[in-house]
Amino acid sequence: MIGRSIRKMNRMHQLPVIALIVLFAITGCRKDKPESPVETPVTIGEGRGVYITNEGNFQWGNAKVSYYDITSATVTEDLYEPANGVSIGDVCQSMVLHDNKAYVVVNNSGKVVVVDPNTFTATATITGFTSPRYILPVSNGKAYVSDFYASSIAVVDLASNSITGHIPSSAATQELALAVGKVFVTNETRGEVHVVDPATDVVLDTIAVSRGANSIVEDADGKLWVACTGGGGTPSALYRIDPQTAQVEASFPFPNASDSPWRLSITGGKDTLYFLNGGAYRMAITDSSLPASAFVPADGRNLYALGVDPVDGTIYLSDAIDYVQRGMIYRYRPDGSLLNTFHAGTIPGSFCFR
Repeated sequence: MIGRSIRKMNRMHQLPVIALIVLFAITGCRKDKPESPVETPVTIGEGRGVYITNEGNFQWGNAKVSYYDITSATVTEDLYEPANGVSIGDVCQSMVLHDNKAYVVVNNSGKVVVVDPNTFTATATITGFTSPRYILPVSNGKAYVSDFYASSIAVVDLASNSITGHIPSSAATQELALAVGKVFVTNETRGEVHVVDPATDVVLDTIAVSRGANSIVEDADGKLWVACTGGGGTPSALYRIDPQTAQVEASFPFPNASDSPWRLSITGGKDTLYFLNGGAYRMAITDSSLPASAFVPADGRNLYALGVDPVDGTIYLSDAIDYVQRGMIYRYRPDGSLLNTFHAGTIPGSFCFR
């Protein structure tokens, strides 16, 4: 229960003093932990790889972006500090690639850092956020940024790298998706999905789901799937939404109060869903019920992030371990067999494939 409580606290990036005391108590002496390597600036080649955003600890300023080169099976634990001479900031939340640029959302620092995806040299910083979570480019020149504490979604001009407006919402907006020319934004606080017109930056509709709506993906049939952890009298559940009608087509409630699905991901063919709920689960978009058992069991690990390579279907899982030492990444083949493991930074929280 301690691990589950700390995970929830760190997801909100608001660790109170008592939680920090618990963290120090359970980690003990740090001298026995594997030390981070000393790194020099790296230029990423043309091959395939995956960026790993490592949150680091709230208010410690130890966030990093790691990189795994798939061809050479080599790991760079931190791309940003060697290239720029300073840490990227406090709590690295997520990252997207767009128009030959990488946009890295740094939550507690209240910023989005724009970098060259090959050298990771910073070219701009977008500021003015309260607690940014995810960025979604909605056109070549505009993006939306969700926010955990602000009562709005930020509208960002990608040419000037500045906030140009806000779309009203209650707090704790999370992942976003673009479908049928509209933007769908998960609202964790209210248990809603907002439907936004990117041409006018106006909320057109709101779709009711369970509380704790946290992640969203589009499938091969053009349907949207939303993972909700539940709460406030609503069950933890997966929802399938028709974006054309903004209606819930199907819901898949989980049976136990302890269930907490999150990190919803989908394969490159968009026919198979993956999500975390202790272990990693797999579900075809045509299934009529939730999977009965984990595709990859937790087996005592603190599984914290999940990503699926859109090219070959390799599943990436992170183990945050104790939230202080370097996290571990596990790579699995689509048949569930383990490929390899490697270390990343502290609290590996998301994957971005190139």
